[in-house]
Amino acid sequence: MQDTIFSTSQALRWSRFALSAVAIASLSACANFSGIFSQAKPVAAQQAGLSTQAIPADSVALDSQWWKAYGDEQLNQLVAQALANNPNLRVAQARVQRVQAGIDNANAASAPQLNAGLDATHQLYTRNGLVPAPIAGSEREIATLQATGSWELDLFGKNRAALDAAIGQSRAAQADAQAARMLLASNVARSYFQWLRVQGQLEVAQRTLAQRQQTQQLVKDRLQAGLDTQLELQQSESALPDARFQIEALKEQEALLTNALAALTGQQNGGLALTNRAPAAINSVAAAQTKVQAVSMDLLGRRADVVAARWRVEAATRDVDNAKTLFYPNINLTAFAGFSSIGFDKLVQSSSAQWGVGPAIRLPLFEGGRLRANLKGKAADLDAAIETYNAAVADAVRDVADQLASTQSIERQQAEQKAAQRSAESAYAIAVQRYEAGLGNYLNVLNAETAVLAQRKLAVDLAARSVDTQIQLIRALGGGFTDTDTTSAAAPTSDTVVR
Repeated sequence: MQDTIFSTSQALRWSRFALSAVAIASLSACANFSGIFSQAKPVAAQQAGLSTQAIPADSVALDSQWWKAYGDEQLNQLVAQALANNPNLRVAQARVQRVQAGIDNANAASAPQLNAGLDATHQLYTRNGLVPAPIAGSEREIATLQATGSWELDLFGKNRAALDAAIGQSRAAQADAQAARMLLASNVARSYFQWLRVQGQLEVAQRTLAQRQQTQQLVKDRLQAGLDTQLELQQSESALPDARFQIEALKEQEALLTNALAALTGQQNGGLALTNRAPAAINSVAAAQTKVQAVSMDLLGRRADVVAARWRVEAATRDVDNAKTLFYPNINLTAFAGFSSIGFDKLVQSSSAQWGVGPAIRLPLFEGGRLRANLKGKAADLDAAIETYNAAVADAVRDVADQLASTQSIERQQAEQKAAQRSAESAYAIAVQRYEAGLGNYLNVLNAETAVLAQRKLAVDLAARSVDTQIQLIRALGGGFTDTDTTSAAAPTSDTVVR
């Protein structure tokens, strides 16, 4: 008979719980986020003028330590010092660690939670409260020693969405750190090669000054011989200050570039000693990537900044998913076990034991539009992330196209400059031969040398531009960056946009 009564009572309790669950599920119809969705859409390859054809990995393969291909140990040391000492790079790495902590935090939300606590209070009970005599009006000690556990059942994917958002932010931060590393290395290399350019120009400028000093002395000799006038002497003298000005301007550039390299490598100004290198001693890097004729989405997927923007779209999408789950019930399994007593001496007696277990369900019904406002904010964040991605793609397309155009143009300019230099050097050789044969004067030799020096200066500038543009192209093509997620692509997936 008792078993029958117990079974009937238990059945009633479970039926009531089931009815309550059905009622709560019915009330979940109150969760209404209709009309809230993202307006922005990721740019399509055709819209950005990109090819959808996959680029073979080996056709534009880049070493992540691409600067070593130049064979300049001094450059290698500068880049290594910059990557080790630059504070901006350490800031980027700290951000990576910060967002990775967010992943651990999101993971913890899905795990069972267990806490323990001890509360001990000396209390005077009111005579006019709910507690009856003899406790009412007396001073007593109250103690509770209890362990409490809970486990949130992620039935609607709230915790999973939060975890995915944290992972997206972490991947974006990792890509940002790689982009900062690439930018730092390219800035060091560009500044170093600009410093070498200044050294080459200084050599030409110093030879120009010596040539003008020779010209002035020749004019003085001709003046004494009655072959020139004061006009020619004043003209030769006026050229000397300009030559000295050019040298001082180049020395200023040398100092500024040295300071820039010291700052990039985390060294004190004046503590950086550089040695000039002849251009012939620097390896010519044959970049297969310069043969790329069409920029594709696959190619842009090798840029850290585009990958970071894509991951932020993914993270913002999961934030929207998480905001939607807040409209649904929050279901927890809770349990507690411990001791509670009036009087410290009875706390751990078996008669003071207590425990409990059961579900806890919370459902938002009337929250004044707070959840819809939160979802609108997350949808706006997603719009901003998508538009930022679109801007990153547009900038990347322009960047690669610009560097390809400059690379091809500089190659043509160098071909024409070499032809002009050969002509100037040939004319100089003829002038020297005529002077040695007594058929011309040395002033003609110096004038011919002026044209040669001008071409040598232009050659130094074009060589520096060629290397600088090559470094810029390497940076534009990702600088050897590879996203560790093999499933990633340059463009967000179609389910990124909230409907």
